[in-house]
Amino acid sequence: MWTTTSHVDEFRTAAGAGLLARPVENTLLLTIAAKVAAADPGDTAPVFGWHPDGSAFVWTPPRPLLLGGTATVAAAASLAAVLDGVPAVNSTDEGARAFSDAWCARTGATARPGRRSRLFRLGDLVPPAGVPGVARAAGPADRDLLTAWLVAFGEEAHEPLTAAAETVDAALRGGFYTVWECDGVAVSLAGVRAPAGGVVRVGPVYTPPAHRGRGFGSAVTAAVSAAARPHEVVLFTDLSNPTSNSIYAKIGYRPVEDRQIYEF
Repeated sequence: MWTTTSHVDEFRTAAGAGLLARPVENTLLLTIAAKVAAADPGDTAPVFGWHPDGSAFVWTPPRPLLLGGTATVAAAASLAAVLDGVPAVNSTDEGARAFSDAWCARTGATARPGRRSRLFRLGDLVPPAGVPGVARAAGPADRDLLTAWLVAFGEEAHEPLTAAAETVDAALRGGFYTVWECDGVAVSLAGVRAPAGGVVRVGPVYTPPAHRGRGFGSAVTAAVSAAARPHEVVLFTDLSNPTSNSIYAKIGYRPVEDRQIYEF
């Protein structure tokens, strides 16, 4: 039986130990819960939930439902009877499919497969050799450029951002953005999230088309990954982009699990 709440402290008390037992796999849930606890709930009041078998979810409308914890098939299917108005689900392949099938059976909706992503965990870091330039912390003077890059990143990922400038401002205040600079010009960006459960998640990583193919994205990702140690370091890639998947593997990231979005 699922228990739901809008209170993040209640969720963390009930489900926190289970999530922290697998902090890498649960990086999304842990990060969002930490963000809400810091009084930044986003667009709409979030909903949290947990199941006795260790499954858990975080839903911050209008974004997809994030299903994690153990994400068992039985719990995922039963969750479809608990919630209303879910626009999409994001979970492991098995969890997402189980929720999607049960949701469509209950509501009459149809499901469309969305982005498939792969979670990577950093092993032994291997910085790329021979990439010209240097990493530096992004600052206020980079605000307009980074905002434009974030908008472009969202468009390429088919996930348009509605508050890119505000996102950049928050990242600059927290010191979470690093740029790679070559010949005095910023050519690539890598961000990180604040540690949650001992895990730092890298993202976004963006290189404008004019600067691609020279290793800048790999270099700036390696720089922020090194700086994030001794935390566990993870990132997600879009499985439809073989280039990014191969790049991160070359600098030491190893696959952990795949996730699927279904849109309703």
